[in-house]
Amino acid sequence: MSSVPASSYPRLVGDIGGTNARFATLAAPGAPLRNVLTVACADFPSLGDAIEHYLVTTGAPRPRWAAIGIATAVVSDEVRMTNHHWSFSIVQLKARLGLAHLQVINDFTALAMALPGLAADELERVGGGHAESGSAITLLGAGTGLGISGLMPCRDGYVPITGEGGHVTLAAANAREAAVIAILAEQFPHVSAERVLSGPGLSHLHMALAQLDGRTPERLRPEVISGRGVDGSSAECTATLDVFCAMLGTVAANLALVLGSRGGVYIGGGIVPQLGRYFAQSPFRARFEQKGRFSQYLANIPTFVIRAPYPGLTGAARFLDNDALFSVSAATADAQADTSMAAGLSTRHTITTEIISTPA
Repeated sequence: MSSVPASSYPRLVGDIGGTNARFATLAAPGAPLRNVLTVACADFPSLGDAIEHYLVTTGAPRPRWAAIGIATAVVSDEVRMTNHHWSFSIVQLKARLGLAHLQVINDFTALAMALPGLAADELERVGGGHAESGSAITLLGAGTGLGISGLMPCRDGYVPITGEGGHVTLAAANAREAAVIAILAEQFPHVSAERVLSGPGLSHLHMALAQLDGRTPERLRPEVISGRGVDGSSAECTATLDVFCAMLGTVAANLALVLGSRGGVYIGGGIVPQLGRYFAQSPFRARFEQKGRFSQYLANIPTFVIRAPYPGLTGAARFLDNDALFSVSAATADAQADTSMAAGLSTRHTITTEIISTPA
């Protein structure tokens, strides 16, 4: 295997959500994350300002390469966040930071890159099932928004999926959920999964359930709803969490069926990992398996809550490792092609990027 160029270090990695931005540096190949810092996105006018603050505050060295996972679709040089006001040009950000190389990817694409390397003690199993090696994997997580990704098997590794699955139309599994969606449809032109399965969505759900039950709606912050729901101090908040987890189970099962995710379903984001033991006892797993003729198919698929401290940063770092390896491979292939062409031979090569090698 080609070696990772030392000239690509130091490296900066970032995990940018709608509420918080996390950063870390890597000093050398195989080095651990250093100078990890979390800042509030609302405290800075732009991503560039947040990064400059991070570098000054931690005293981290100016990076040569960087990878940023960000909570939005990245489809061009101009990036605009879905659930925050930050927008920027990748080219201009690279120039501002003096980087030789910058990759900006969806935050859940970055998180997916971390999955094969997670240790057993960084995962909490919910329910039964057995992960099949070499099979597709689903990833989803509720935070400020609803992130969705996954891994598809490819040769001796995996390729991450990049998409905006959190914005699919939310489906109801019973009459009560259908009534909730109908109430939300009076407020939003499109009731996506994210409109309910997110921090703001938890508040929307709580208000809709109160209206449905004929109670005076109480506008509560999502952390208040989850806190009261978990400790049992509010029956209404617990009921909201129950519906939230059940609907998350519906979305997770739909994704598992679409992708054939016999390699497992992984749950990240800022909400579910904070629910502690409640989540394992919630309606999530029962709803996940509630798929009629395919209930047994889903019962065989394990579901895991990600407990690793900074998996998005780890995934971004792995993305850069792949970039470096494929850059070296591409340069080698180009040199070989030039040599072959000089000898009057026709050489054709294709470089496929971002394949994650399966751990031994």
